[in-house]
Amino acid sequence: MKIIITGALGHIGSYVSRYLSNQYPGTEIIMIDNMMTQRFPSLFNLPESGKFRFLEADVIKMDIRSLLGKADLVIHLAAITDAAGSFDKAEELEANNYHATRKVAEACVAEGARLITLSSTSVYGTQNLVVAEDCSPEELKPQSPYAVTKLKEEELVTELCNRNGLKAVICRFGTIFGTSPGMRFHTAVNKFCWQAVMGQPITVWRTAYDQKRPYLDLTDASRAFSHIIRNDIFDGRIYNVLTINATVRQIVETIREFVPTLDVQFVDNKIMNQLSYEVSCERFKDTGFIFKGDLSKGIGETIQLLKHANR
Repeated sequence: MKIIITGALGHIGSYVSRYLSNQYPGTEIIMIDNMMTQRFPSLFNLPESGKFRFLEADVIKMDIRSLLGKADLVIHLAAITDAAGSFDKAEELEANNYHATRKVAEACVAEGARLITLSSTSVYGTQNLVVAEDCSPEELKPQSPYAVTKLKEEELVTELCNRNGLKAVICRFGTIFGTSPGMRFHTAVNKFCWQAVMGQPITVWRTAYDQKRPYLDLTDASRAFSHIIRNDIFDGRIYNVLTINATVRQIVETIREFVPTLDVQFVDNKIMNQLSYEVSCERFKDTGFIFKGDLSKGIGETIQLLKHANR
């Protein structure tokens, strides 16, 4: 089997590439990354079970179609992912994320490769208690340029599936937590873990403490990719993929179990997303997938890695 992973050195890609090589020994894995964030350690100690090839390239500028010969699958992860930081660079984000997805998807159509592409549960932004993939358009209220662009990417891929026979699946991931060689610390759980270990106060908007959001364990994310591949779930549908719907309070209290001195400071500043919602992942569970991730375990492993840096 030949798998191409774009954005392969990132938080998700650096873990998934290793996971899939162990699940499918002998698989050729082509890792593409533009090195914008210079995560060189993501290439260290790659498992011998896979046949790895790394290309430093920009998906938009490169001839990705030439790589797709005999490729079974593309996992498209390449994107600017900082939703909170996307407000002052909406045009740049769309130029990068949307056009990269379009180029990859159209190349898959031309070469007959299957595609797994990522979206985000941040496209919902609803105040309904529980929201699912078949919600009304009114319940899709993206709260950032990042989420707006994700919706456009979904529409593009769906159209290519319906009109051009693209074999694809769209995964709306919850916010990732868990350790990997290319992990970052700009999203909620990881950022809070970093601040706690470094003795920095966790800053929480006062009325957001009990707001609920969807989160995804990195191990569940990787298992989801494998599940899609094994069961050939390239049906053009959208699937919510998340381990847990949790409040900021739950995350903070879990971190406090490992860092009892944790300092939480409440502020009145307006945050990016003021809404609380719970996301259903029953559609993905109905394919036979069982989520096994654990928030406490993921937080504990992250804190354990960081503790050696601040004893």
